[in-house]
Amino acid sequence: MPETDTCIPYGGYWTTPFARWQGSLAHLHSLKYAAHVTRQFLADRTPDIQQFDFGVLGMTVPQQGCFYGLPWLAAMAGIGHIGGPTVSQACATGARSMATASREIQAGLAECALVITADRVSNGPHIYYPDPFGPGGTGVTEDWVLSNFNQDPYTQRDMTHTAENCADKWRVSTAEQHEVVQCRYGQYRQALEQNSGESFQQKYMMLPLEVPDKRFNKTLNTLTGDEGITAANMEKMARLEPVQEGGTITFAGQTHPADGNAGMIITTAEKAGALSRDPAIKIRIVAYGEAREEPAWMPAAPIPASRRALNQAGISISDVKAIKSHNPFAVNDIIFAKEMGIDVMAMNNYGCSLIWGHPQGPTGLRAIIELIEELVLEGGGYGLFHGCAAGDTAMAVVIRVD
Repeated sequence: MPETDTCIPYGGYWTTPFARWQGSLAHLHSLKYAAHVTRQFLADRTPDIQQFDFGVLGMTVPQQGCFYGLPWLAAMAGIGHIGGPTVSQACATGARSMATASREIQAGLAECALVITADRVSNGPHIYYPDPFGPGGTGVTEDWVLSNFNQDPYTQRDMTHTAENCADKWRVSTAEQHEVVQCRYGQYRQALEQNSGESFQQKYMMLPLEVPDKRFNKTLNTLTGDEGITAANMEKMARLEPVQEGGTITFAGQTHPADGNAGMIITTAEKAGALSRDPAIKIRIVAYGEAREEPAWMPAAPIPASRRALNQAGISISDVKAIKSHNPFAVNDIIFAKEMGIDVMAMNNYGCSLIWGHPQGPTGLRAIIELIEELVLEGGGYGLFHGCAAGDTAMAVVIRVD
């Protein structure tokens, strides 16, 4: 298949710090706050908001009024002239939102799209579903976040079970998982180190980030980085019991829910050059891939998704200079590396969702933003992002930086 012809302006993206759930962002309506941050980003990045002609909102946790989706958020952000869909594909929402924008541009229906992803996993909604034929007409209820964390309605299994299936098949031990966790934490710490007065995170993250009250009238506090990061310590991890009896997955070997938002401009090559912080840096979206595994094998799904994306791009894994993953479990990275024949410790430089958390919709988009910045530091080349999602699915994205 031919390569895509959509591009990302260098610097045409942002992410907020991610805050562990029930933390500093837990009181904010995720769409209102994303609009607030988007307005700030656009004020700093471009004087001409009229050039945007399409938008995509990626979210997975409902918020009051979200029926109005992207048009409502865009209006709050000061770009009320654009419309577009709201996309929800569980943990693959970020990649799917990018693909939606890319295909709109490829079809000639738009030239400059703004992708915004936002979720507040904290304080998820409690939903009532009417059932007129239930006992006494009583309906059923669902805690949107916790109910779906705890059980896939198709397999009747939770997500940890899928990781244990993969750990058993590929013979992955708890100790091996903890070694990856320690490595990933060290890689994350490198993103905080100052180099020539700027850290890796400062290249793309809205810092410092003021946290307003829920009415946006005053500032409650200021975030200077991700909130709620747990330091990896091999001795402490060794004392943890597996979450499931007889299993291998501990709390250290998996990510944590979080809150935050992220955004990205996707456009034509010509417009990308005009919007870029450095026109000499060209970022091209080359390919997308999607796959679904057998029921209850979620962490394995990124393997076929990545192979499809690489095949569409016309390259092999050996051509890829940097790899980022959404890794809700350390097992994800281990089995991917085994199947693809790469060094598991060389993936996810500068951070990953295993360490900085998982606000779902924005998770993959942040990883791809970090992938771009890593490739710039490396002098360009191909990059691969992959991540699994609920329903034993996964998406992968190949980009190239020149």
